[in-house]
Amino acid sequence: MQFSDRVGIAHEILAVLARRQLNVVGVEVDPPHMHIDVPDLVEAALPGLRAALASVPGVYEVVEVAMLPGTQRRLHLNALLDSMADPVLAVDGAGGIVVANAVAAAAAGVPDAGALIGMTLAALFDDPVLPAEILAGGFALPAREVMLRGRPFLLDVRPVAEGAGGVVTLQAPSRIGERLHAIQHADKGGFERILGESPPMRALKAQAARIAGVDAPLLILGETGTGKELVAQACHRASLRAGKPFLALNCAALPESLAESELFGYAPGAFSGAQRGGKPGLFELADQGTVFLDEIGEMSPYLQAKLLRFINDGSFRRVGGERELKVDVRVISATHRDLGRMATDGSFREDLFYRLNVLRLAVPPLRERGEDVLLLARHFIARACAQTRRPPCRLSAAAAAALLANRWPGNVRQLENAIFRAVAMSDRALLEAADFDLTGAGIAGGPDAPPLEAASWEEAMAEFEATLLRRLYPRYPSSRKLAARLRASHTMIANKLRRHGIGRT
Repeated sequence: MQFSDRVGIAHEILAVLARRQLNVVGVEVDPPHMHIDVPDLVEAALPGLRAALASVPGVYEVVEVAMLPGTQRRLHLNALLDSMADPVLAVDGAGGIVVANAVAAAAAGVPDAGALIGMTLAALFDDPVLPAEILAGGFALPAREVMLRGRPFLLDVRPVAEGAGGVVTLQAPSRIGERLHAIQHADKGGFERILGESPPMRALKAQAARIAGVDAPLLILGETGTGKELVAQACHRASLRAGKPFLALNCAALPESLAESELFGYAPGAFSGAQRGGKPGLFELADQGTVFLDEIGEMSPYLQAKLLRFINDGSFRRVGGERELKVDVRVISATHRDLGRMATDGSFREDLFYRLNVLRLAVPPLRERGEDVLLLARHFIARACAQTRRPPCRLSAAAAAALLANRWPGNVRQLENAIFRAVAMSDRALLEAADFDLTGAGIAGGPDAPPLEAASWEEAMAEFEATLLRRLYPRYPSSRKLAARLRASHTMIANKLRRHGIGRT
């Protein structure tokens, strides 16, 4: 009901209810509103009660509501807490727990959230120094790692008011890993993101789709720039671990000590400059998910031994730590090196090679999937135009022929970079062969390359055409195969082969 606030009005309103012998179980007064919970009130008696209350001086509106506002707020709060995936606690100024959610109860190993009410942080966390630090300075505490029932959590404290308590949020390493994964891999695509319709790529994607669902270590082989990480991501997204993190480490990019702490994390005080409270590694962050180890052939012998133990049973210790940790992670590794030969000559652990090589995929180089060159080129041109904010452009026939003739030792990465450079440096709607810097990689620098100076455009194009056909004919030794490769008519290719005296048509 609504009323005009004055001394004694609440007593008069409750007296009306008492005279009618109605049981009042709750009252909330927040002028100009007063809410009263009367569970025994029947609907038939409501008109008479409304008239009696309206006769009290100052009461000018009486309406029926479903529940008290305070009760509604508690229900909303409980729904909010129960929907949160991280443990959340509200504590008072003395460090006593006043509110908790079900996830916090599960992390603490108690039956329900109610069992945490009244417990202190000192009794909850394994670190006895922590509560005093939290309470000092009105909860002015930077985020740090704490241990709860032997498990690490990142502690985040937000004060309510000076000395009045605050809200404590705990994040498990795997939850942090999920956030990292969401930031790094916003695109949820799978095998459809791997461009290529050539027979080698169709075979690769079919084999990868079968392997993806098998929860075992996977080794991906291929030259630098072929897209091994893209294949690894697609396999993760097609696996039962798709909803969990996919985190990657390039083993060649970090020295041994840094790579070890990145993978396995470190304990408090493990080394000078370490974060207070320690730090989880990729294996902890990716629990229930996948860790991708690129350039595994560059891993040091020491890390190879530590990785072997982890793959065997999922157990490890942080750098400088004594506590044994265990997580469930699928390891996908990749290399451009011959791990089998390295295992034979002793530069790579043979037992680790066999543990990594349970499942295997080989990504073909771009020169073996020539049918995909123009498909990839058009995709990269569209993306480069968007990135450089320039109008759309396309390849000329000569440019397309030059791209097809190139051997691309740097594979897809080299093609992408060449396309981006050409798009960024040209303002024409049609990209010509001269726009691509192909010197030293394929046709431009080879012994059969066309002369840098020609008597005429027609002569230069004829020599370029002859060079292209001579390079492709050994791999497509008939006019029909070569015509299919170049997406041209059989008659045209046959005539050009005869003109240049190439093969037998």
